[in-house]
Amino acid sequence: MKKNLFSLVGLTAAALFAFAANSVLCRLALGGRTIDATSFTAFRLGSGAIALWLMWLIHPHRKEHHLKLNWLSAVLLFAYAIAFSFAYLGLSAGTGALLLFGAVQATMLGWALRLGERPHVLEWLGLVIAIAGLVYLVFPGLTAPSPFHSGLMVTAGISWGWYSLRGRGSRFPLADTASNFLGTVPLALLGMMTLTATHSLSPTGVLVAVMSGAVTSGVGYVIWYAALKHLTATQAATVQLAVPILAAFGGVVLLAEPVTLRLLVASILILGGVGVALTGRALFKK
Repeated sequence: MKKNLFSLVGLTAAALFAFAANSVLCRLALGGRTIDATSFTAFRLGSGAIALWLMWLIHPHRKEHHLKLNWLSAVLLFAYAIAFSFAYLGLSAGTGALLLFGAVQATMLGWALRLGERPHVLEWLGLVIAIAGLVYLVFPGLTAPSPFHSGLMVTAGISWGWYSLRGRGSRFPLADTASNFLGTVPLALLGMMTLTATHSLSPTGVLVAVMSGAVTSGVGYVIWYAALKHLTATQAATVQLAVPILAAFGGVVLLAEPVTLRLLVASILILGGVGVALTGRALFKK
């Protein structure tokens, strides 16, 4: 049991670090106005599709893991990516994080309860502690949000929560994720042609978008699909609350943002809550 637990923690942690790195890259590109939101999304998804297709192509068991397009998962992935990019053009980092992860929590927990999943008391406790930490972290940066951009971020959260729920049934994470990314390519190209009249592109913006797509999105989502098979929906929803903390520390390292007492206290609350939610059921399961 301990070996499986350590493996699960390792997969989950790797996925969360990838998500956090992706958040930092998005802020770096869009916040610096080095690329427009539609182009960033298109390069992100396109580079992710190419990288994952190449990974699948050299996989020794690719004949057993066929690429099979699932349009619903592809649409959900695209909806998350495009709504996320446009939402942050009109939201502060704190407000966006709260809306995004609130929508993810509501989507995944609501679905779990609807299907009869009954979270362990320690999962609920961990969730409450982690949410309290998130609210404490982002509270100073909360502003009266634009209804339009808020709606986009909630859409992104619902789409990502639904996409994650579908991933819990994945038997071959690499093939499934590659198929999903390939399915987003025509949607991303259509978005570039219809959603933005003029495109702002710079070598730096394109490079950051490609890094975000090929590494922190593509590879990160494969790892996430692998971890999801072993997580309850409640655990999967809760652990993602660690992403804002990890992204904040990424901002400290890469964007020279300050380390504050609030960040340290919130880190203890969120990571402690995530740890309780992730290990509580396994430790007390008979």
